[in-house]
Amino acid sequence: GVHCVGMCGGVLAAFTRHTTGQIIGIPTRRPWYLLLAFNAGRVLSYGAAGAVAGAMVAGGVWLIGVLDVRVALFVIAQLMMVLIGLHLAGWSKLLSYAETWGQPLWRHVQPLAARMLPIETPYRALLAGALWGWLPCGLVYAMLVSAVTAGSATGGTAVMLAFGLGTVPHLMLAGLSLVRLRACLHRPWL
Repeated sequence: GVHCVGMCGGVLAAFTRHTTGQIIGIPTRRPWYLLLAFNAGRVLSYGAAGAVAGAMVAGGVWLIGVLDVRVALFVIAQLMMVLIGLHLAGWSKLLSYAETWGQPLWRHVQPLAARMLPIETPYRALLAGALWGWLPCGLVYAMLVSAVTAGSATGGTAVMLAFGLGTVPHLMLAGLSLVRLRACLHRPWL
């Protein structure tokens, strides 16, 4: 969760800065609707990536017909988990290099995501989250390796949805904290 807040903190800051505080034209003091929609879009994009990863490997293993391929993928997934631990402990930067893998795709997606600002409706927040879900992240890539070992589109989707849902509480709390902080900073006495 701490990594996710650090990685997506800038996105959340931009998101809360451009959030108008309105839902379908009605002023509200509950920006959590928009943050929830944003996170739902992000989690759905993780699920889509898991489906693609699981389906590709399922097809590849079916074509090859060799169980050893899945065993090798499982071992790689477990090594990625060790790398996640080392990365989060600050003992290794290897996972940071994985974030460069998604840069070519992100160059095309990022301008679309930026066009979603300002976030004024839950629908727009959902779309923005779905686009920001493709932000290059070593932890997401490590989880995609685990999704690959699921061996099917359904299994890959389940792995990535579980991962994405696990990040929601931290990112919701961070987003709501930023909204409150921004409101405090605009008080005249402060």
